[in-house]
Amino acid sequence: MTSLNTIIQILIAILTILLGVFVIVRPTAIYNFTGLSANGVRGITEIRAIFGGLFVALGAAPIMLNSPAAYKMLGIVYIGIAVTRIGSMVSDPCFERSNLISLLSETVFGVLLLLL
Repeated sequence: MTSLNTIIQILIAILTILLGVFVIVRPTAIYNFTGLSANGVRGITEIRAIFGGLFVALGAAPIMLNSPAAYKMLGIVYIGIAVTRIGSMVSDPCFERSNLISLLSETVFGVLLLLL
């Protein structure tokens, strides 16, 4: 039987994949949330590759490897993003709602993956 911890880990990985797929399919839609916009098709390719492909791979790797260490690595990635975001929010200063939502989700996902 699958434990609740395993289900949470898999759900976070699937959410990571879904975010990546969404960005691949609708790269210009992230402008409303992140403020990032592409200057032409080259920029669209970068958004798809980095924000889409990378997140698909990050979410898929722990599922494919079926390894507790891989889920921990995904947790470390989320904590790294959150810590960088905090530093940027303070230095830039940018405490917009979308930044706070991203920070909350990254922190929760990271902590859960590291603790489970």
